[in-house]
Amino acid sequence: MAEFECIEELQAGLPPDAIQNVETFRGEVTFVVNPEQIVEVCRYCRDTKGLEFDFFSGLTGIDYYPSEPRFGLAYHLYSLIHNHSIRLKVYVSGDEPVAHSVVPVYTAANWFEREIFDLLGITFTDHPDLRRIMMPDDWNGHPLRKDYPLGYETVQFSFNRDEVTLHKPYAKE
Repeated sequence: MAEFECIEELQAGLPPDAIQNVETFRGEVTFVVNPEQIVEVCRYCRDTKGLEFDFFSGLTGIDYYPSEPRFGLAYHLYSLIHNHSIRLKVYVSGDEPVAHSVVPVYTAANWFEREIFDLLGITFTDHPDLRRIMMPDDWNGHPLRKDYPLGYETVQFSFNRDEVTLHKPYAKE
């Protein structure tokens, strides 16, 4: 079954409000899924004969700031048996970014969800071990958000050496 044949199969086998939109671009199929039903859609994709998306290849978090819904989650699924892939996409609000965990369906999603929680601040309900994975536990904020302060340091060159030196926090003896 090719990727485009999956469209009819998914739309026929799921409730009418589960799939909100289908986008195809350059041979790739993306299903925009109702956030409340992402776990059921993933389970259907994994367990349905003919689909059998048995490999969870990744989860990507996207910050659409300043648009609302602010965040997008793109779930990348692959069928080892049929050699095809699809993308499931979910949009979550920026006010209180919460999504359902798909770890009960795909255990490989565990660290992907932890990474998105750590770097974008999206909370996953029913996640077995939701804690920071890349940043220290006492870190404030989420560095991949577009409104996160950059906190960069001016690069020192010969023409601005004195100005940069004034702002350096040298150790006081």
